[in-house]
Amino acid sequence: MVIEARPRRQAIEDVASTLFHERGYAATSVRDIASALDIRGASLYAHVASKEDVLWAIVERAATTFERTADEATSVTLGARAGVRLDALVRGHVKVITEDPELTSVFVNEWRHLSPPRRQLILIRRDAYQQRFHDLIDAGIDAGEFAPTDPAVATSFILTALNGIATWYSPVGRLDVDSIGDHYAVMALRALTGTKGSKGEDA
Repeated sequence: MVIEARPRRQAIEDVASTLFHERGYAATSVRDIASALDIRGASLYAHVASKEDVLWAIVERAATTFERTADEATSVTLGARAGVRLDALVRGHVKVITEDPELTSVFVNEWRHLSPPRRQLILIRRDAYQQRFHDLIDAGIDAGEFAPTDPAVATSFILTALNGIATWYSPVGRLDVDSIGDHYAVMALRALTGTKGSKGEDA
């Protein structure tokens, strides 16, 4: 039973992710999710307690993926210059979004529909994730690698641009994932240094 239950739960989350991405959480009903799965609404409740539980699972999974990828980026660039470390964080963020743009779009746009206790938990994790960029930009300014600027504004600028990828990315589009990572890493570093800063160089 346990082995079979998870694929069904995964299917529910995947379908809900698509619907929440296309229609928004508020405009998607439990019946919509069940219909997309070709099951009865009552059957859905055998696997999930509520529509919010599905949203919570999606948002929590996305948050964990962002955190794990940022941890990996930080680990492999430990001790490097701020430009190199920022390059790795940007590329990691691009990788997470392009691997599942619907999931990450729901995380970015729909988390506010969670109940207050869950919303607060995600807000804490989002703030901690953003702080990685803030601290790195601050360190780069202190080291003279980045031009003086407000780290909070710079962080918001970079993450807003990165999160926007979920609205237009297509796996069959003109640019592959590495190319998108190249462009966004270069633009992030250029914004902070006024140089080309390709792949963390000259930053």
